[in-house]
Amino acid sequence: MNRKEYNGYTNYETWAVALWIDNERGTHDYWLSAASDLCSLASPEYIADENTQKCRLADRLKKEYEESLPEITGFAADLLNAAMSEVDWYDIAENLIAGVKEEAA
Repeated sequence: MNRKEYNGYTNYETWAVALWIDNERGTHDYWLSAASDLCSLASPEYIADENTQKCRLADRLKKEYEESLPEITGFAADLLNAAMSEVDWYDIAENLIAGVKEEAA
């Protein structure tokens, strides 16, 4: 399988979701806060292992975005589901956590 990198992300679909997260202030703050909770010693959600932090955030991203999809049918549903299945949630989580750690440094 060919890797289809796009603007520093795994693929176009991942980049598009990350772009929407980054460009909507409330959404961006929400996900930075979620990432910070996993990385902060003071947080009850703190996880010491960085890979586990990324996996936990990726799972949460995937779950919340999949739950927010509109109820549609037909070819549009097939196309939307195909695009969502290509999103690399770990890649997005990795960038969010890196941003939190850069801010803390």
